[in-house]
Amino acid sequence: MSDLATTIAGPTRGEHAAEMADYIRDGERRAREIGNRGPVRLDTNGKLHPDIVEAYWQQGFYVFEGVIGPDELNELRAGVDTMVERAPVTKAAKVDAKGRPALGLDFAVKPYLFIKPLSDPWGGTDLLAGRHPTQMTQPAPDDDAPDEVVHLMFGMCQAIPAALRLYGHASLLTIAEAINGPDFVPYNDAIFVKKPGLGGSVAWHQDGVTHWDSPDWDEGIHGFNFQAQLYPSTPANGLWVVPGTHKVGRVDIKALVAANGGSDRLPGAIPLVCEGGDVTIANRQILHGSFANTSPDPRISITFGFHRRASIEGVTGQLNLTGRKGSMGFGEVYSEQRIFDRSAVIAVAIDARHQHFGGEEPVYEYQPFIGLEDDFRFDDGTFDRVIRDYNTRDLAI
Repeated sequence: MSDLATTIAGPTRGEHAAEMADYIRDGERRAREIGNRGPVRLDTNGKLHPDIVEAYWQQGFYVFEGVIGPDELNELRAGVDTMVERAPVTKAAKVDAKGRPALGLDFAVKPYLFIKPLSDPWGGTDLLAGRHPTQMTQPAPDDDAPDEVVHLMFGMCQAIPAALRLYGHASLLTIAEAINGPDFVPYNDAIFVKKPGLGGSVAWHQDGVTHWDSPDWDEGIHGFNFQAQLYPSTPANGLWVVPGTHKVGRVDIKALVAANGGSDRLPGAIPLVCEGGDVTIANRQILHGSFANTSPDPRISITFGFHRRASIEGVTGQLNLTGRKGSMGFGEVYSEQRIFDRSAVIAVAIDARHQHFGGEEPVYEYQPFIGLEDDFRFDDGTFDRVIRDYNTRDLAI
């Protein structure tokens, strides 16, 4: 993390919330006008309804309502709560707040990223390939705030059984197929933790870093991300997007902010307002970000993405989310075998879900693993072979 986040004195938590009020009202109005939300709808062939596909490509996002049922939502909340509780008491510690060994000491990729409360860890730095060129407002936390808080958690499929099962959700994989084709491949996953009065911001950015100058560039070449919301996502704590910007190429974010008088409250942006159990999809090229959570409401977003196979195969990884060696395959060529090995997590997740939920139908058939299902049944051996340290094989462009 950059020390830049600690050098600028921002408004108090209350002042920041008050300053956001008019912007939030305008954003909510714009969001209502656009729509782009509703339940998952399928056509008579069991594919994502073409109206939804068209709406996604038009705006660059969609809010799928009520995807996760109450029982599964409770399992996910319990799993995430446990992972948060098992975090090291400080980023350098080996034990959690109860003195137990912290979760993930034996993980190849450290599962926790800490930041200072209400800070922007990436804006205005060269981290993450410099894709966050401007810094968000950094409010001053309350006097009793801790020195550092968990911002991101990695390795959900290894650490949280319910999250592995979510990864095999038939509706979500059907959506992935509709956007990226039946041979779609994984990107990575992370859980955003934005506690009330503590959660940091994510500066305005576009996710992709690899294909901007490709002769094959189009609006879908960098894939998309799902965000499964475990609690209501509000304008104050949630993700904001600028609709349609996935189509325009690389956005000059510095110029946009400068033209806006230096304010991070960009015109035309809308919040993706959700209830717990809703899942958003956002094109990785859409301009998006989130503000420091000065609200009284928590946000927990389970985030995982998928790519077109053609965007990945033979490409060299150019994005390292954790900043740590070995994470997300930074600098590695994504071979056919590498893609197969990382994609196997989907096959195992599908079976883990089927075993847990029993009669849930349909069970998604993932094209690259049709006929290989028995080799990727969820059990202890397959967990060790496929799931353990799976995120050292992430596919990041």
